[in-house]
Amino acid sequence: MAQRAPRRRGGGPRDRRPTRTTHEEGLLPVLARTVRQVEAAAGRGQVRPSQRTTFQVLALLVREERARLKSDPSVTESERTATMTRLDGVATILAKTAARDTSLLQLLADDAVVPPEARDLKNDMLRSAGREPEPEPEPAAPAPDDAAAPRRVVPTAVMARQLANPFLAPDLSAVQAVRPRTNRLATWELLTPLFRAFEQGGDATCMPLPEPDGVVHGIEGLELMHHQAQLVAAAAAGHRTFLLADEPGLGKTAQSLLAADAADAFPLLVVVPNVVKANWAREAALWTPRRTATVVHGDGDTVDGYADIVIVNYDILDRHVGWLGTHGFRGMVLDEAHFIKNKTSQRSRHVLALAQKVRERTASPLLMALTGTPLINDIEDFRAVWQFLGWIDDSRPRPALMAALEENGLTPADRGFSAAARRSVIDLGIVRRRKVDVAADIPARRVADLPVELDDEASRSVRAAEQHLAKRLLARYDAAAAARSTPVEGVDHELVRRVAAALRRDTGGESSGDNVFSVLRRIGQAKAGLAADYAAQLARNVGKVVFFAKHVDVMDTAEATFARRGIGYSSVRGDQTPAVRAASIKAFLEDPEVSVIVCSLTAAGVGLNLQVASNVVLAELSWTSAEQTQAIDRVHRIGQTEPVTAWRVIATGTLDPRLAELVDEKAGLAARALDGSDEEVGDSTDVQLEALVTLLEDALAAR
Repeated sequence: MAQRAPRRRGGGPRDRRPTRTTHEEGLLPVLARTVRQVEAAAGRGQVRPSQRTTFQVLALLVREERARLKSDPSVTESERTATMTRLDGVATILAKTAARDTSLLQLLADDAVVPPEARDLKNDMLRSAGREPEPEPEPAAPAPDDAAAPRRVVPTAVMARQLANPFLAPDLSAVQAVRPRTNRLATWELLTPLFRAFEQGGDATCMPLPEPDGVVHGIEGLELMHHQAQLVAAAAAGHRTFLLADEPGLGKTAQSLLAADAADAFPLLVVVPNVVKANWAREAALWTPRRTATVVHGDGDTVDGYADIVIVNYDILDRHVGWLGTHGFRGMVLDEAHFIKNKTSQRSRHVLALAQKVRERTASPLLMALTGTPLINDIEDFRAVWQFLGWIDDSRPRPALMAALEENGLTPADRGFSAAARRSVIDLGIVRRRKVDVAADIPARRVADLPVELDDEASRSVRAAEQHLAKRLLARYDAAAAARSTPVEGVDHELVRRVAAALRRDTGGESSGDNVFSVLRRIGQAKAGLAADYAAQLARNVGKVVFFAKHVDVMDTAEATFARRGIGYSSVRGDQTPAVRAASIKAFLEDPEVSVIVCSLTAAGVGLNLQVASNVVLAELSWTSAEQTQAIDRVHRIGQTEPVTAWRVIATGTLDPRLAELVDEKAGLAARALDGSDEEVGDSTDVQLEALVTLLEDALAAR
């Protein structure tokens, strides 16, 4: 049976008026009256800044009223149910309004900034409802460098451990770090040539690994594959830094846990995406049964301060970075390490600071960066990961890498420097194995494009959105061309790219409204039903199917389609609790009546094993090949016994085919940098930019 029924739209029956409680009297009429005003403005396409503020305040009040009702013991169950139904009606209108103007979605984020005018309006609405307004916030004390000081916590169990071990003396038993014997490269800028050495390609990217002795101590009934045992043997032999970039599905979690066991790198800190915390705890119990693992949730109230393995997600590092830095970790594992590719982000700064703390306290810690997709857009995505591993700092190679480069006897001006430098970095600990090379028993996979034709109404809607965006590009192009002192002959392709880049910057993210994101989202909405129909046919004919989409409304359409067709389904979304998520996955894996699992690309693209299926439907295209590959590899992994097919649904006559080409062109970047491929690929320019260039060039050609 379906694990997640289609959502109800709207409130209760019209002939029943819910009882209004004294606790909320006056608030719901204020919310209902105000939300209709915003809805009407959105219908006219006139959502002004003041109405955007009103939209945000309505969302905040609905959210807070829900929380109050759930926690107020004086509200009866019937009163609570009736009021929740009315709040659902307000929330539904907000959702429909946001669907008309997608730029409103960014106001619903948990971390959205609430400006002073929104707080004032909120207090006015509370007064109108007979409620006490919120007190004025106390002015915050100035923080260093004018930055807001994050809220820091220290779990009680951690304080108990610190009191029991008050000194936690640093481990200084290792030998001194390797120092260069010459100083030939002291004046050279080296990081750019190092990154370029990987961009140019070369031999396959894997450090020399020893042959395992065939014995993995402490584990019964589990057998490592040869490539897994090799990495564990390297850790046992003393190697301590690894960029483990095996293709997804080759067992990186088991390798890192057993490497930590072989290196005696406990306590071990493991930093992971939120969606895979539970999976890491299960894998730790499976592969390192003699070690205890604890998972950090929220403020860490349930943390075991004496655990050997501490698992924490990126999103709450800001709360825990203080005590984690002084906990005495002897090793640190970074799962999905490409999460820190942006060095300026808060998560990256916290990760790099923690790694530095670990190096300061332990002379030779185990540091492992795990990622099946180490390159997302650019070779420089390597920078933060190399810094985490201690191979480089902000501007220079660190001593071990510098010593290896000096040993080569070459400078960046010499022929052969790139190949030698690439090999030097690889030998520091890059490990990259492909399924085709180390797991020949895993069946083949293929990506099959499934062209679909949109119906007339959907096609017109998509085409109108594309034409509107093309007109904006044309207007900017014409204005720029007219401003030149000399007339432009034909199409100026350099100007095309500049205009497209300017519009791309102006309309930034996915929630900013009229841009290439909104066009692609509209395409996804238009083909959602067709993609779900095809998934339903697959489920009836070949068995279980994994359905991936980027947007919630596409997932909603798919689930409604499966419900109408009587096909059991479950769902994995970003807003689920861990318990609901685990139940949904279990139902798909074990219940023969659940034929389809509807997955969010962001929430389910990593950390899941769904190999009970061999067919994947990609209802919406990804912006990167890495995201697409991660989704497919939820099925194509060790243990799969059938060939895997990913059906990529592409709407003909739209931007979809061009986007598919651009993503495929970029797919060769990782192969070139990490697999030694000589394949000719497009450069690493932004896919969104190229999509805008295509729109503008097509519009110019059509004039």
